[in-house]
Amino acid sequence: MTRTTNARLAGVAFLFYIAVGIASLVLSGRATAGEGIAAKLASIAQHETAMRVDVLLLLCSSFAAIALGVTLYALTRDEDPDLAMLALICRVVEGVSNASAIRTPLELLWLSTPTGPKAPDAESTRVLGTFLLYGPSPGGSALFFAVGSTLFAWLLLRGRMIPIPLAWLGVIASVLLVAVLPLQLSGLMGPINWFGAVTWLVWFPMLVFELVVAVWLIVKGAAAPARRQSA
Repeated sequence: MTRTTNARLAGVAFLFYIAVGIASLVLSGRATAGEGIAAKLASIAQHETAMRVDVLLLLCSSFAAIALGVTLYALTRDEDPDLAMLALICRVVEGVSNASAIRTPLELLWLSTPTGPKAPDAESTRVLGTFLLYGPSPGGSALFFAVGSTLFAWLLLRGRMIPIPLAWLGVIASVLLVAVLPLQLSGLMGPINWFGAVTWLVWFPMLVFELVVAVWLIVKGAAAPARRQSA
């Protein structure tokens, strides 16, 4: 594919990934509403369709992450093929992690509508529900996203492929996530809560960067790396 095509596909993938991610958060939040494990499981049973749509959205986000990795690699590999490959691998791992996350909504659906002789009793249901809803989140997808985003943003900046202020915003937003996410995963800053104010504060710069860079790539494309132009 041409450089222009890769840039436009990357821009579309950015927007698609954001839309899918927000829709998934909204659906899962609505389906798991309620106070206490019993109320949340009852809500999940009443919102079975929403949970199954959430599974499809998670799968879409997986392919969006991989598509972003491939297209951004195509744009940045001439600047530094090794760093671009490392960033691509991070985005692929992110996509695989997104796909593996479909287990949680499917397990919650099974737990909320137990049938048959192997259905868990009330106490087992409460314990399993507590683990699935409040247990430690692996968070690997977000961390690999942050590392891959940092590398790609740095290559876009170093190659002067997008406006310098926009590229710096991407680098700073990505580095912020790389610094904060390990602390959250280790429990030093509390668990990752996608509906918490701290989480949105940390992720907001990244959201702004991705929205703006998506539009830029679709409309303007990505310039050739500076070193190629000089050559």
